[in-house]
Amino acid sequence: MKSDWKTLGKTATAALVLGFFLAAGFVLPAAAQETPRRGGVLQFAVHSDPSSYDGHREESSAVMHNLAPFYNLLVRADPDDTNKIIPDIAESWTSSNNGLTFTFKIRQGVKFHDGSPLTSADVKATYEKIIFPPKGVISRYKGIYSAVKAIEAPDSFTVIFRLSKPSGAFINIMANPWSWIYKADILAKDPTWYEKNILGTGPFILVEHVSGSHVEGKRNPDYWDKGRPYLDGFRTSIIKSTTTRVAAVRAGRVDIEFRGFSPQQRDAVMGTLGAKGVLQESVMDCALWVAVNHDKKPLDDKRVRRALTLALDRWEGSKVLSKITLAKDVVGMFPPGTTFATPTEELVKYAGFSRDPEASRKEARRLLKEAGQEGLKLNFHNRGIPMPYEAMGIWLIDQWRKIGVTVTQHWIEPASYFKIVRRGDHELAIDFNCPFITEPEVTLQKFLSVDKSPSNYSRYTDPVLDELFEKQSRATDLNERKKYVRQFEKRVMDEEARSLMTLLWRRIIPHCSKVRGWKPSPCLYTNQSHDRVWLRE
Repeated sequence: MKSDWKTLGKTATAALVLGFFLAAGFVLPAAAQETPRRGGVLQFAVHSDPSSYDGHREESSAVMHNLAPFYNLLVRADPDDTNKIIPDIAESWTSSNNGLTFTFKIRQGVKFHDGSPLTSADVKATYEKIIFPPKGVISRYKGIYSAVKAIEAPDSFTVIFRLSKPSGAFINIMANPWSWIYKADILAKDPTWYEKNILGTGPFILVEHVSGSHVEGKRNPDYWDKGRPYLDGFRTSIIKSTTTRVAAVRAGRVDIEFRGFSPQQRDAVMGTLGAKGVLQESVMDCALWVAVNHDKKPLDDKRVRRALTLALDRWEGSKVLSKITLAKDVVGMFPPGTTFATPTEELVKYAGFSRDPEASRKEARRLLKEAGQEGLKLNFHNRGIPMPYEAMGIWLIDQWRKIGVTVTQHWIEPASYFKIVRRGDHELAIDFNCPFITEPEVTLQKFLSVDKSPSNYSRYTDPVLDELFEKQSRATDLNERKKYVRQFEKRVMDEEARSLMTLLWRRIIPHCSKVRGWKPSPCLYTNQSHDRVWLRE
């Protein structure tokens, strides 16, 4: 009989992925019978330059979409079926019966783009940088690997991960699309080298990055997966304006944009492309939040934070914003139809989720008065990306105005935005959480205490949340785990109003029909290496 932790992990994963597609009403197309064609250059639009080149510290789709084709992972989500985790650099893996040891066999013959061979030392050094980052090195994802206590490389092609506790989600977590494999020799000399340089083992080799213009890659002729990639190369067009990106797809200047468009933009693209266009849609496990900086008074006062979330009529916001943006669903931390999603009848009890917005705002004004903060004025830093940030910012400011709070919006270039929130130079700031898999170990880690989660831009310390995270991680009974996850969510969103949830996104990808071999996943970040993409004539 399989142990509880393994059974829980596999059962939950299957339910989560199936739930995603059922919730979206998304029907996967029948398996294509076409033979992939070799050659051609994939042209696609990206909304921004990468803020740095280091995937271990970044979290923006601009970084992933521009740079993922240059790298490999240890294991990854299957591009054709995200219910499966498949080998990448790892050839195979095994786990011990007690779930405390995972052993990965590394492929032989894999080369970095400088011609040097990849070995287990590179994998070990990569994960040590992510999990146990040196002083001064930002690791956005160390929290999701909290169960790892040691990494060993007993020979050139074996890596062993030793855990402090069983984790039924461990293999899913190892498919983190940001855990790009780096070169050990480079990391030993300078662990920050990858912030400004690119050197991977991926299907494409960097040709150039021209800031504000493009990133170009060419086929890796020594790629370990023989016969792939099919493309001769790819070229991104860095286009900040959403309107201009839409126009580029409509005019055929680019083939696709992987982030997604609004319903209106979808209709415009498909109206132009006609029979030469393809539309792919799915739900997306991605949502905008508002980071409320606990280091800034009066935001250290729970009454003020609760007032800010009580002001938001999310149900009306969904009706309005879903017509013009990607934002749509009123949810908790997990998408509707998935294993850990909060039922609506419970969600409406959270502050700011009631269907009686006037009663909520009355309570918000009372809290502000009690806190001595009537006539409160705040600053809000928003990312300079039109879709969906612009409309969301306008909506938020209008909502806060209805409880007497005046908020001044500051538009920040995407690359500069992270510098501001990481330093804590904000009062309110737009934030986002886009897990690569709908798994509590991944979704919740952003909301741990700031010393445990570098992406906690609300900058609080909350031992109760940290303890609940550990409890859900150790739970082998699914119902018990759900209980701890719900308590965690309620504390963040309702009881303490640590961060303010807005609306869940959806993914709308209209594109040129010649692009084949790609499907949208519920995550912006997966399936972006393009090793299986090809272009039909």
